[in-house]
Amino acid sequence: MRFRVFIVCSIVLLLAIGGVGYYVLSRPFTPNVPVPLGPACSVTTPTGKVGMDATQIANAATITATGIRHSMPDRAIVIALAVALQESKLENLPTGDRDSVGLFQQRPSQGWGTPAELQDPRVATNKFYTALLKVKGWQTMRVTEAAQRVQRSAYPEAYQQWADEAQILVEALLGSTPNAVACTKMGDPEVVGPAAVAGLGNLLHLDFGEVTTVDSPDNAGLSVTVPDPRTGWQFAHWLVAHSTDQGVARVHYQNQEWTAENGGWAEVNLSVTGVVAQVYQS
Repeated sequence: MRFRVFIVCSIVLLLAIGGVGYYVLSRPFTPNVPVPLGPACSVTTPTGKVGMDATQIANAATITATGIRHSMPDRAIVIALAVALQESKLENLPTGDRDSVGLFQQRPSQGWGTPAELQDPRVATNKFYTALLKVKGWQTMRVTEAAQRVQRSAYPEAYQQWADEAQILVEALLGSTPNAVACTKMGDPEVVGPAAVAGLGNLLHLDFGEVTTVDSPDNAGLSVTVPDPRTGWQFAHWLVAHSTDQGVARVHYQNQEWTAENGGWAEVNLSVTGVVAQVYQS
């Protein structure tokens, strides 16, 4: 299943709001202004393939990691990703219809929280999960039915169109499929060197909570201790998903290596313990 991207002079998105109604986002086309490019990312599992940009995959990884941190069932993460795909296309939007904000377009006036809280992807995601768990029987509902019980959208069937994409993302980001997340570097990294290592460690802890990490002696990267292969691929895929904003150049796990320069995974003969990430130095 390919991720659908439409480039037009003005993009009008009718998205469901966590409370009521919809919002319209208009992006006027400005000629001769270069569009910033991030890595082209793909997620591939036996179920299918999804393509997205660096911001989208990073937010998907954070939504998933937040679910892992709070022991959410896989199905809950599928529903959360489907909602974020519909509401914001996995962009942490500062505004929407009325006072709606963030990945899930939650409204402060409807009791979801303050605007600042809802602009934090982790806080917004946890609030969504908390509301979903209060829905009786959500586990056996269709994706769109469970989502609608939380969001109360004017377009209740809209979430179902993202169910397949959300399932593919979950299969990869929960570590069920190895080598599933790949991003190709396009442009200079946003952060490099020791600052990238520090930022990477901080973000890992923000997303996953308690994580055992060790900086490399030359401060060129870090390693993450993992208890089993599924968890290992969760961290490996999360690192690739956040490679742009955290300046990650390489990720090693088991006998596999991903590099930002070629954008894919390859088998290598390495002796490493845990998941190892290297950052750009310049």
